Amino acid sequence: MSLDAYIAGLPKAELHLHIEGSLEPELMFELAQRNGVAIPFDSVEAVRAAYDFSNLQDFLDIYYAGANVLLTRRDFEDLAFAYFRRAAADNVRHAEIFFDPQTHTDRGVPFGVVAEGLIAGMDRAKAELGVTSGLILSFLRHLSEAEAFATLEMARPYLHHFVGVGLDSSEVGHPPSKFQRVFAAARELGLKLCAHAGEEGPPAYVHEALDLLHIDRMDHGNRSMEDEALVERLVAEQMTLTVCPLSNLKLCVVKDLKDHPVPEMLRRGLHVTLNSDDPAYFGGYVNENYRQLAAAVGLTREQVTQMARNSFEGSFMSEAEKAARVAEVEAYAAS
Repeated sequence: MSLDAYIAGLPKAELHLHIEGSLEPELMFELAQRNGVAIPFDSVEAVRAAYDFSNLQDFLDIYYAGANVLLTRRDFEDLAFAYFRRAAADNVRHAEIFFDPQTHTDRGVPFGVVAEGLIAGMDRAKAELGVTSGLILSFLRHLSEAEAFATLEMARPYLHHFVGVGLDSSEVGHPPSKFQRVFAAARELGLKLCAHAGEEGPPAYVHEALDLLHIDRMDHGNRSMEDEALVERLVAEQMTLTVCPLSNLKLCVVKDLKDHPVPEMLRRGLHVTLNSDDPAYFGGYVNENYRQLAAAVGLTREQVTQMARNSFEGSFMSEAEKAARVAEVEAYAAS
């Protein structure tokens, strides 16, 4: 069996997926027409051409413009289920998806419309596709901590549907320390904590996420490799890193996939997982991230299997659920 075929059938979890970033141009046009929303593109091809960005901020500008077509509960359910169909085709058995409520509430879309639509899509995915999932509320770091607190307050009626909170958007100039109090409040509410750090921001941001936010999982973390003591700490703590190779390439975090740090991360014993981040914008869902990285850096079957195992171990599922999913990976690897 070729490595590509092996990857296709390998059971895996996805732990770093922004649901708004799975909005494909075709669905964007469909929702714009359904809702009578004007968008600055006259064709699907024009949207794809606009995806020729070279940094995080240029991407975010396009990302937020695309989100404007999402207005109703049905829109968010359709968005979620479209992602889960693609995930199921990649043999993703469990996904923990980020959503950015402030992107929508700041446009006048009620928090409940967003949450209820996504939850409906998640329930449908479990019933129709057999894909389980968890929902992570992400705070936008370019906004204030006071605004993050307001969002957490809006979320209270839906907390039983969430597995955690996250921190995303423009990293540079917005360190994790800016959100120390709201993360402590989320922890008090029983939520798991994760944060984007060390993507474009320095290793110091990774230290802050660990020491001030007390995260349970690290999103990205690439620049941790610049700090030897930090690498040793992450290995010792077996902190899961949700790495996104095609995102890193598209945003020029790496110039070429051949230069990606995943092989060295694995060699050093870091608990690495592969994920698609914003797949509609970055050119591939999770299996494409596995395939392209494997081809570029020469990943072995054992390394690919280890990262799939890590994806379940690093999830926020119960220990029993994790063990059952890891057993599926082991059975597939042995077949």
